[in-house]
Amino acid sequence: MPDVTIAPAVVADAGEILTVQRAAYLVEAQRYRDLFLPPLTETLDEVRAALAGPDVVLAARRGARLVGSVRARIDGDTAHVGRLSVAPDQQGHGVGGRLLAAVEQACTGRVARFALFTGAESAENLGLYARRGYRVVTHRPDENGNRLAVLEKLSPARSDA
Repeated sequence: MPDVTIAPAVVADAGEILTVQRAAYLVEAQRYRDLFLPPLTETLDEVRAALAGPDVVLAARRGARLVGSVRARIDGDTAHVGRLSVAPDQQGHGVGGRLLAAVEQACTGRVARFALFTGAESAENLGLYARRGYRVVTHRPDENGNRLAVLEKLSPARSDA
């Protein structure tokens, strides 16, 4: 089995990114009994716009197959990490951790902190983020009323800031 490579995504990756994202977030939708989570309702045009815009968007590939992606939007001194998605058959093999490390590396030196959110009942996600140094700073509901955990981590290059 070929190793995973991570590189910046391009607009031509939009369809594959959306397919993997929807497959990955179906597990969350089942957990929260909510088929209208934003990653599931995002359109192909919205993914293309994210890829064409200023956000950092990375894709993980195993051979020619796109198996995961992640985004980061820089706002002031914070990189807002989102849409971390790994194909269901690739989950549990380190792809998500590698994507998270890669997006952090891509933003290091430009931000003082990283912020993200996940479902408050998503133990696997919370475990991944805790292993990567994130800590829960608050909880809030999403637009559909699901309870989210908001996590932050200081950027290693600016942890003294």
